[in-house]
Amino acid sequence: MRCARCQTVCVPRCIDWRDDAVLLLDQTVLPHQERWLRIDTVDGLVDAIARLAVRGAPALGVAGAFGVALAAREVGRAGPAGAVEAAARRVAEARPTAVNLSWGVDRALARLGAGAEAVLAEARAVLAEEVSRCRAVGERGADLLLDLLATRPGSAGDDPGERLRILTHCNTGWLACVEWGTALGVVRVLHERGRLARVYADETRPLLQGARLTGYELAGMGVDYRIVVDSAGPTVLANRMVDAVLVGADRVAANGDVVNKIGTYPLALAAGRAGVPFVVAAPESTVDAGTATGADVPIEDRDPAEVLSFAGTATAPDGAGAYNPAFDVTPADLVTAIVTDLRVIRPAPAATGVAP
Repeated sequence: MRCARCQTVCVPRCIDWRDDAVLLLDQTVLPHQERWLRIDTVDGLVDAIARLAVRGAPALGVAGAFGVALAAREVGRAGPAGAVEAAARRVAEARPTAVNLSWGVDRALARLGAGAEAVLAEARAVLAEEVSRCRAVGERGADLLLDLLATRPGSAGDDPGERLRILTHCNTGWLACVEWGTALGVVRVLHERGRLARVYADETRPLLQGARLTGYELAGMGVDYRIVVDSAGPTVLANRMVDAVLVGADRVAANGDVVNKIGTYPLALAAGRAGVPFVVAAPESTVDAGTATGADVPIEDRDPAEVLSFAGTATAPDGAGAYNPAFDVTPADLVTAIVTDLRVIRPAPAATGVAP
């Protein structure tokens, strides 16, 4: 969306607090319909989180905090002891893999003793901080990728005319991160600097967040992009069609293992084989020092119907079963760098031949 007055690309927030309720853009009906939901109950928010009307680690952190604000207002001081805490746990458990959801819940819940307004103020602070963090991720990530471009064999160095080709997976822009983005925030900065050539976006099965949501965002930015089926991602890498893989994360374990949307791990394997940098962009709140490795992260197993049908139409034989994990784990030794708002983490820079 381009502002008519300043001609800059502007986006709203995918989640916010308006008139004593949570306002969010329903991501299940994009890109063909833009439907805003007003949610004023904990039940309504839990449902929105579970069915992916709101998704993406930073946005889920904000949703978790706002969920506690809703609970505090619903129950009030006259409610039974522990009722707000119980409602908050329901919000936190709506999706177990992304650490930001429970982190946002815990941040807001810590202010419960000061009253409902203090809880809401904390939730709003979480929102403001996530916006700021993601903008910092975008700048730091763009700097890192341009440094990698300048040092690769055959590069023209820090040539302002040289532009990057990026492969990405799932959706990591303002729809996932309130109003800016992590991996797509980096893409946005590169585009604004005139250093982006093209983005290849995996369609991201089974719910097509890449085709539906990332395509929607890239089109809004005016970026040259191509949608590719998930299984074509490794071929894009093998054919040297991109300079880097850039993805987000739902959780980063203490050892640098990265938990992200299912299909990320194969891209990391292919990037390692092709000698292409594999870079993860995520706010510091996604780094979970309390989880030792990716093996310790609970992986959400979603409804088989998401695999066996699409948009209400069956795509498999009657009686077919399905395995539908929402996330996979990319081992740290396949990750070139993790870019947060505070630092660049290099778990195993030698894995993709990139100098530390």
